[in-house]
Amino acid sequence: MSRQGIEQGRATAAYKYAEAGKKLGGGPKTKDGNKVEDSAEAKEYKSYTRKIPMMIKTNGLGSALAFVKSKQKKEAYKKIYDQLTEWLSVECNLTKSYFNEKSIDLVKDVIAMNSFQYRAVTIETLALMTWLRRFAEGLIQGEAEGDDL
Repeated sequence: MSRQGIEQGRATAAYKYAEAGKKLGGGPKTKDGNKVEDSAEAKEYKSYTRKIPMMIKTNGLGSALAFVKSKQKKEAYKKIYDQLTEWLSVECNLTKSYFNEKSIDLVKDVIAMNSFQYRAVTIETLALMTWLRRFAEGLIQGEAEGDDL
């Protein structure tokens, strides 16, 4: 597959994921008559798509994924974790063979990888997150209040 084809696949998936992120918390709500505003959960999703890549670069993929998984009580974190799991274990041809297809536990599978696989999955995750951040910023209006990241 050409580089353009790989990037196009990432972009397509990221757009679909960002649209799902926009619908968190029931989607956009009317406020003050005609003004439509995205939900607090959608704004959190947007905020987390900005911050998670730096967390991956600073602490490593395994640590960042463990953090995101630990915060799954928040709808936005759960959505991002589920989307990364889907992309890396199902959609992405580059890393499909790295995961246990019967029972996918993204954190467990990532920390069990050899160094080559870990780097490849980290690069792939960051590439997807770049697209996801761009689309989330374009689709979701407003900023999250009181981030906990």
